[in-house]
Amino acid sequence: MGLTNNPLSQPKIKKTIFTAEQIQKRVAELARQISGDYADKQLIVVCVLENGFMFMADLVRQIDVPHICQFVRPDVRDIVQSGTQTTEIFFGPESKVDGRHVLIVEALVQSGVTSDFLARNFASRGAASVKLAALLDKHSERRVSLQPDYFGFLLNENYVVGYGLGAPDFGRNLPYVAVLDKLGSPDINHQQP
Repeated sequence: MGLTNNPLSQPKIKKTIFTAEQIQKRVAELARQISGDYADKQLIVVCVLENGFMFMADLVRQIDVPHICQFVRPDVRDIVQSGTQTTEIFFGPESKVDGRHVLIVEALVQSGVTSDFLARNFASRGAASVKLAALLDKHSERRVSLQPDYFGFLLNENYVVGYGLGAPDFGRNLPYVAVLDKLGSPDINHQQP
């Protein structure tokens, strides 16, 4: 039985850390900055699914330069080979980026592994430029040297839901970002890098 089918098993919201109004104000500010930086250029906006879809939707509605929207869904796996742990990232579909300006959009950047991989991949395939926009930046969890070019808010909380973030059946539809009072299932504990 899923979390939404049994109200007693649903996690409880402890506190709202970013309101819908704060988020929309910051998204508008980021869109103005991105529009200024890409004036007279066409932009490919690549959303990292699933967490980034709400942020991207609100952001691209306010970007004032021509842009194309594309989506990637990474599959991240930690594997051990010969006693060494590595991270493998697979994604699809491939975006045609040769000579184009790419903006990667993520709702939350934690380890930075996925964003770093995508940025290096797009650059190696001939992108004119590659930048990263993140609504939330949890820099304390970074595993690679990476800093978003555009970010909304710094995050210190362990697990947040709302505005596209959450478990498959809880929290993604909330218009704000909140911290849970009690983590209710293994699915709730899962965060993508």
